[in-house]
Amino acid sequence: MSAFQRFSAALVLAMASVAPALAEVTDLTLVVPNPSAINNYPLHVAVGEGYFADEGLNVRVEAVNGSASVLQLLASGQGHIGQPGPGPLMAARARGEDMVMIYNHFARSVFGLVVPEDSPAQTSADLKGVVIGVGTADGAEVAFTRGIMTDLGLVEGQDYEFLAIGDGGTAVAAFLNNEVGAYAAAVADAAIISARGIPLREITPEPYLEYFGNGWAVSRAFLTANPTTLEGFGRALVRGTQFGLDPANRAAVLRHVATGNPQESEDQVFAGALLDAIQSRTIPVSADSPHGYFPPAAWQLWHDSLVGSGDLAEPVADLTAAYTNQFVEQWNAGQ
Repeated sequence: MSAFQRFSAALVLAMASVAPALAEVTDLTLVVPNPSAINNYPLHVAVGEGYFADEGLNVRVEAVNGSASVLQLLASGQGHIGQPGPGPLMAARARGEDMVMIYNHFARSVFGLVVPEDSPAQTSADLKGVVIGVGTADGAEVAFTRGIMTDLGLVEGQDYEFLAIGDGGTAVAAFLNNEVGAYAAAVADAAIISARGIPLREITPEPYLEYFGNGWAVSRAFLTANPTTLEGFGRALVRGTQFGLDPANRAAVLRHVATGNPQESEDQVFAGALLDAIQSRTIPVSADSPHGYFPPAAWQLWHDSLVGSGDLAEPVADLTAAYTNQFVEQWNAGQ
């Protein structure tokens, strides 16, 4: 082999070894904090209607237990895009994990502080001395509720306690056994508990209903390396959201979420009621806001609440680094 041939062969080999690193990811592992498909109806609609396929993307959904687990998988590279809450994401950033929220899935608060209908508590301030149930000890609902209690001057461990009781049947049992007097509930949790015979009443302070919920996030490295992939991902989600919110498509939406989680949709009456509740949380707060958009003022609300409650030891130096709206225009163009 001549010197030129040897050089050419080496160049081809080098290019082959570099190419995979330069190519954008199209087989995506999406990590969600719970197994509900109805919670993520835009995702399952986008799968079922072929919107991800239209973008050249193949998605695989992995359900884990809570936002902390979502962020761990993103940090380790075992997941590409995940759906944590804003509180856990800012806490991860404080630990040096450069995670970025890119898509505002739940534009309105998905959490509420609820009590049984016959509870003497009429406001959150009445929960002094009460054990408050939460799904997981490190879930986004903990930071949400701690912020409420801190604003009321109530101290965890002194004026109230959290108790991780799970969701669904285990949460119902905790109420029936008088283990908890209130519950920091996601929309889905409250619907499940009410459907199982414990009517609930919401006592969340009005300002906290304006807080957005879980959104899609990536590592900074993935964001930098995969802009085209993320444009396609968000575009498919916007199409899935718009399709899902159209009443004419209700039967198709229920069919798609049943494919995503058959057990969740066994009771079609409950599935329909839960879908209604979830959809109400995915509508942007402002009619002028496009799908996926993060209002900077809402991030500041979350941040200040987390600092005030002690979930963040100190203020974030650059809050804008925790999220981006860079793809929002492309996602919504022509929709």
